Amino acid sequence: MNKYMMVFIFSTLGIIWGSNFIYMKWASEVINPIQLVLVRVLFGFIPIFLYALIIKVIKIAHLKYSFHFFMMSLLGTSIYYFCFIKASSLLLSGVAGALSGSIPLFTFILSFLLIKENKINKSMIMGLIIGFCGVILIAKPFNESIFQTNLEGSFYIILGSLILGLSFVYAQKFISPLKIHFAALTSYQLGFALVLLLILTPYEGILNLTKHTHVLWGSIIGLGLLGTGLAYLLYYYLIEKLGALSASSATYLPPVVALFIAFVFVGEDITLMDCLATLFIFAGVFLINKKPTKKGNL
Repeated sequence: MNKYMMVFIFSTLGIIWGSNFIYMKWASEVINPIQLVLVRVLFGFIPIFLYALIIKVIKIAHLKYSFHFFMMSLLGTSIYYFCFIKASSLLLSGVAGALSGSIPLFTFILSFLLIKENKINKSMIMGLIIGFCGVILIAKPFNESIFQTNLEGSFYIILGSLILGLSFVYAQKFISPLKIHFAALTSYQLGFALVLLLILTPYEGILNLTKHTHVLWGSIIGLGLLGTGLAYLLYYYLIEKLGALSASSATYLPPVVALFIAFVFVGEDITLMDCLATLFIFAGVFLINKKPTKKGNL
């Protein structure tokens, strides 16, 4: 992949996923979490499915992999979305975004526990350490204000990060080898999630979303079209080109974006330490995606 294209895609994913936290915060004040998951998946699925139909990558033969699509719909969509939305309803958006920076840590730990053929190298280890140091500096886990915010919210964001990390590993092991077009994979994952959500979601009060214009469009466009449809389209494209493990490093960027948006919209402080942490995170992303040398493998 062209390095400029890679930078563009990683930056786009970082901005999209980072902005999701303020949209989730707004919407969680008017509808319950599972209803918001349904709205998000619905408006993410429709345009991507239509695009996949137009380019003719949807195949009946792919249904033999339905179990894997269903598992990804749970790990990479429904459960992870619910946890993040629940956390966003309890935490400041910047804190929730910062804590989501634990995703790469879980991804790398799980990948080397569950995927034996993965090779670790010195650059990846250094990138993981430096990047996660940046996450810690942003999240400030030793600052008591984290706990004053809400312990339950912190639990949900960490749980969601663990589940999403597991989805990256699952994709690396079971989805990447299928060699299915990224638009089709996105459609299958969101489609399976949508069917289950249509059955399980209680609909009472869901129209409250329409009473607030910024919340409605934030949910439809911010969380649905961009945060779900386009984001997963780009994510599966990265998997196709780089593999799920390297693609997951895009999750280093959203904490920085979430903190910036929290500062602008919520009034949270961004300190010199947060700026230093940003540099750590970008350095970690660079090192993790750096091509290893033969001597670098452990």
